[in-house]
Amino acid sequence: MKSAGAILLVACYELGHQPLGVAWPAAFLERAGYHPAVLDLAVEPLDEEKVRRARVILISVPMHTALRLGTGVLARARALNPSAHIGLYGLYAALNADYLRAHGADFVVGGETEGALVELVSAVEGHGAGVTAQGVRRERLQFPVPSRRALPPLAKYAQLEHDGRRHLVGYVEASRGCRHQCRHCPIPPVYGGRFFVVDRAVVQADIRQAVAAGASHITFGDPDFLNGPGHALAVAHALHAEFPGVTFDFTAKVEHLLRHRQRLPELAELGGLFVVSAVESLSDHVLAVLDKGHTRADVFEALRAVRGAGMVLRPTWVAFTPWTTLDDYRDMLHFIDGEDLVDAVDPVQLGIRLLVPPGSLLVESPAMRPYLGELVPGDFYYRWTHPDPRMDALGAEVAAVVAAGAQADEDAWITFDRVRRLADTAAGLPPRESSPTPSPARQRAPRLTEPWFC
Repeated sequence: MKSAGAILLVACYELGHQPLGVAWPAAFLERAGYHPAVLDLAVEPLDEEKVRRARVILISVPMHTALRLGTGVLARARALNPSAHIGLYGLYAALNADYLRAHGADFVVGGETEGALVELVSAVEGHGAGVTAQGVRRERLQFPVPSRRALPPLAKYAQLEHDGRRHLVGYVEASRGCRHQCRHCPIPPVYGGRFFVVDRAVVQADIRQAVAAGASHITFGDPDFLNGPGHALAVAHALHAEFPGVTFDFTAKVEHLLRHRQRLPELAELGGLFVVSAVESLSDHVLAVLDKGHTRADVFEALRAVRGAGMVLRPTWVAFTPWTTLDDYRDMLHFIDGEDLVDAVDPVQLGIRLLVPPGSLLVESPAMRPYLGELVPGDFYYRWTHPDPRMDALGAEVAAVVAAGAQADEDAWITFDRVRRLADTAAGLPPRESSPTPSPARQRAPRLTEPWFC
């Protein structure tokens, strides 16, 4: 097992970032004396020789898209290498463990997985056969610096668009898990309200190797950078002290942006360019059902706080839920336009439909029960139907429009205008005149080149 390539780590998709989902496990395995090979199928083809050579194949599935791709990798790897021990790990592996075990996975682990993966590899090395495991790990780990040497270069991944230029981006984590219990989020069923910080020296060393690889911008991939605000500020200070020209972005809840608003100007001064925040809805009813921890009024206040600090807010949305009315949807579009956020919202966000995976806190919610349909096992979600047929029809139309726009690299304003006209038509209103598209040379909000997908 100590020979090069006896272990193969496979990433499927991580939002266009260089995948920490294999960089972390690679570092843990290397620290234990192993020499894993890696593949990132988001940017490179499946190397069948690497698959055939491996005794253990570990497939990273931190999100829904990765899981759907990962099951195909599982089947292909099993066909190419029937004797290999094949496991899936990550957030969505834990939520779908029973299905994955029934379809060929020898082991499935979620949560803080890296220690478990080393244990599993060691068990295969010691016993050779019959090693199975599944479950969720929530113990604090001692993190090494992620191992990125064998990963494709940063130029293969999402880049920052800012001031008319593109910049290479490094993707690091300062913490994992989340202390909150938003009902639609896949993290609470796995982490149970816990989060774990990564040692600041490790985070800085990872930033250092990203900058050495050409990054001039860092994305903090933490589910919420401000779960531990003191830790986040210390990390940002260390980044800026060593690399004063490097910018960064992070994700934070609306309630955290308000609770720590006095810290936002400091984060901006340290290089913060933009903040991603899961606004999800402007309907207080929808926000209450999702247990988001903020209100419609809070969204406007957070927007003012972020802008006042000198950063851009990039809100994300769950545009279609069973409780979102057509008026709610049109109100969201009015907010995006009225607050000059069209360039700060990737058009794909306008078509996001609530995903209810196995294990979701929503499955047992009384508010969800009237609309919940059957589980679609191979697609890893529960069907649901909106009580207003217009909303299901509009959702399908919007999804088609934003997909076509993304495929054509259409200007966000053009796609937004198409979506707004669809919403007006669904409401029985005459389609409005198309808005003049701003100049392509306009000052746009900073963004990453990979649209957000789940």
